[in-house]
Amino acid sequence: MRTRKRILAVLLVMVMTAAMAVTGCGSGDSGDGSASDKTITVAFWDNNQLAGLKEIADEWSKTSGYKVEFTAPDWGSYWTMLEAGVSGGEMPDVFWMHSNNADKYMAADVLLDLNDYIEEDDAIDMDNYFKGIADLYNMDGVQYAIPKDHDTIAVIYNKKIFDKYGVGYPSEDWTWEDFAAAAQEISDKGKADGVYGTYCNVSSNQDGWYNIIYSYGGEVITPDRKASGLDEPATIEAMKFVAEKILPACPPPDSMASTGGDTMFLSGLVGMICQGSWAVNNFYTADNASDYAWALLPYADVNGNGQCEPSERCSIYNGLGWSISAQSEKADAAWSLISAFTSEEGQKKQSELGITMAAYEGCSDAFAEAFDGMDISPFVDIEEKGTLVFRPYSKSMALWDQDISDALVDVWSNPETMEDTLKQLAVQMNKRIAEE
Repeated sequence: MRTRKRILAVLLVMVMTAAMAVTGCGSGDSGDGSASDKTITVAFWDNNQLAGLKEIADEWSKTSGYKVEFTAPDWGSYWTMLEAGVSGGEMPDVFWMHSNNADKYMAADVLLDLNDYIEEDDAIDMDNYFKGIADLYNMDGVQYAIPKDHDTIAVIYNKKIFDKYGVGYPSEDWTWEDFAAAAQEISDKGKADGVYGTYCNVSSNQDGWYNIIYSYGGEVITPDRKASGLDEPATIEAMKFVAEKILPACPPPDSMASTGGDTMFLSGLVGMICQGSWAVNNFYTADNASDYAWALLPYADVNGNGQCEPSERCSIYNGLGWSISAQSEKADAAWSLISAFTSEEGQKKQSELGITMAAYEGCSDAFAEAFDGMDISPFVDIEEKGTLVFRPYSKSMALWDQDISDALVDVWSNPETMEDTLKQLAVQMNKRIAEE
């Protein structure tokens, strides 16, 4: 590690002496100084973020002398690509990590231990990031990714559809009951037009029914991640509400299984959906963007006092991380790039450019102003007017998450089976957790 620190020091000097670096005078990493040795490869899966990330990377390149090559396959292809790299292929130097797969990759020794880099870098203090995200990418005291962003959930609605059927727009005062009633009214009045009030598929968890469960006081997994919460009374109550009030206002299950909520919304077939802050640009750049508006997530009036307590309005949040391949021959330069993305300055720039909200706490306000003509403040406002709950996970999440999705397919067609199915799923989930 002493050698690595010396190498890092050389790199930092190189960054400060930009003119020398640009002309190829010196390198903090091994190599012969060829063009390929001056390129950092970066992989991620959301092409909507490419322009903004490239802008930050271009600024970094001016001082580091390194080029950055981005690859942005879709979600499925991305993980296939990484799996191939783990199995002996070529890994990118820098890449995104996600809660679905973090434990698997951290345990496989394919991610670089970042502890010493963090210790040596004054721009990175893990206490500045949302704790849930920082903890997610830490295993046995080793940090394997630096938090990239955090996301929250809001309601997007089509004003044209609400106006056509005479339904009031979503407001900050809406409960989930109000949401369901408005959705049903749109479905009833829009039946002849094939228009539905809302959309909620079995996979709509982070941007859908997870938020309802926690607003009702339930939970998917206990805080210590040792047991399922699917059989808890509040969880069952919330999911029975989904079955009895939300699903009747949605398109048929078969239609939702074949067509995503975003597609249906953008096609004018659905009046409102819940969606995450990561997807704002999809709607901002849509042909009918002027018809769209955002609102705070509704709340569940659990105590019946007619007012929203912060614990009754919950948004699930999640966050990606920047990792470095353990096999990267340019690890020092890769760290320098990650530091540029995740430092306070880099995180503020990320928000200003509308890439995503920041993982660095207190750096996301600019995100709300990044989309001229579209008010997306509900994504930021919920941090004061509600409660953020980190996306439920455990080491076996990929398994029990799939179990839940598979089981709910039948429930979506037979809503009356919700309670029994949840109790069965809790048993199955506890077995998965016990085997971790």
